Amino acid sequence: MLLRIALRQKASALTALVTAAAIALTPFSAARAQAKGPPVLRDTETEQLLREYTRPILRVAGLEKQNIQMVIINDGSFNAFVADGRRIFVNWGAILQSETPNQIIGVLAHETGHLAGGHLSKLREQLATAQTQMIIAMLLGAGAIAAGSTRSSSAGNNGLANAGAAAIAAPQEMIRRTLLSYQRQQEENADRAGVKFLTATQQSPKGMYETFKRFTSESLFASRGADPYLQSHPMPAERVAALQEFAGTSPYWNKKDDPALQLRHDMVRAKISAFMERPETVYRRYPQTNDSLPARYARAISTYLHGDLRSALTQIDALIQVQPNNPYFYEVRGQALLESGKPAEAIAPLRKAAQLSNNAPLIEMLLGQALVGADNKAYTDDAVRILRAAVAREPEAALGYTQLAMAYGRKGDYAEADLASAQAAYLRGDNKTARELATRAKTRFAIGTPGWVKADDIVAAKPPRN
Repeated sequence: MLLRIALRQKASALTALVTAAAIALTPFSAARAQAKGPPVLRDTETEQLLREYTRPILRVAGLEKQNIQMVIINDGSFNAFVADGRRIFVNWGAILQSETPNQIIGVLAHETGHLAGGHLSKLREQLATAQTQMIIAMLLGAGAIAAGSTRSSSAGNNGLANAGAAAIAAPQEMIRRTLLSYQRQQEENADRAGVKFLTATQQSPKGMYETFKRFTSESLFASRGADPYLQSHPMPAERVAALQEFAGTSPYWNKKDDPALQLRHDMVRAKISAFMERPETVYRRYPQTNDSLPARYARAISTYLHGDLRSALTQIDALIQVQPNNPYFYEVRGQALLESGKPAEAIAPLRKAAQLSNNAPLIEMLLGQALVGADNKAYTDDAVRILRAAVAREPEAALGYTQLAMAYGRKGDYAEADLASAQAAYLRGDNKTARELATRAKTRFAIGTPGWVKADDIVAAKPPRN
């Protein structure tokens, strides 16, 4: 669960800040706009649920065939955003804090509204225009400053220089306000589009309203006395009131979530809590007096994470008795054994998890890791087969290539081992190591073979631009 993969997207500070502010559900802190991008969490169970939440919304939005991906960000705050035209980013905190499926579905519908409205490309056009205007203003202002400096040196007068500084500052402020106004309009449009998509899929927009209303008092306190024209989002009270007005007319306003879906949602929230929160927090959320399946799931995971493998396995086995066809119970059992230094024992539950999950690639990678870690040459061919299939479906997962390299090494196939290691290094952003390994791999492959071509591509690849 929650395999960590670094998302290496880089953007200029201005673009990152303005884009995030424009399309995030809540304002995106500039401090989080790290140069290498936010850390990403991977988990089959959570990602599958999010895909099921978004699939009908994407269909009615006309985006079903665009392969929109759900990406979970390692951040406990409530936030969701889009930063390109093919991914919706959701903090794990947003999932954990959404008490019902409908609440997080409302958030996803809002973000789909941004994608369907082409807000990213339109924002880029606005940014390009603003950048040109800023450059012109700066050049004009800089010319005035230079002229003022020349005259002041001879005449002792710096008035023209001060005028030049004002000539720079005033247009920049006007451009900034224009951009923020444009962003506020985008947010309003995304709200309306989200409600439209929910209604078209016969889902309630009440969860979206509840989520926005929940943060109204907090946002109002933070923005008290603020200039409304310097807000990238509409003022919270106004936004919530407008949302209530047009969402409240939906014929599905009072429609409840299906109990089976609510259970799956609660299971994912329990899993996230167990992996991401401190054990004392987990046990406050899910005390021993709570005998529900989500509570037992959270306690079982927390128990294994904090060293009591025997007790954890007992708890996981009890969960399996309740739901013998739940692949994620077997996945957790296998991962607990694998991380406790028992890879051979992890193989059987991970095989079962892969089978029940229709060969989910992230689970197959764990299975491949167990097969490699068992240090039994009889498993080597099986490990190679499984890991090759996994990376074919998840080509951006460095873990899969790392384990594949080890499996090829066990076979004595050093050309493929070097190539897989190079691919893993490239995905980690270690371009120097990737090129060195790929260069060595090229000497082991016959020229023009598929392996040689892949290695050559890595050698020739240019690092992503900042």
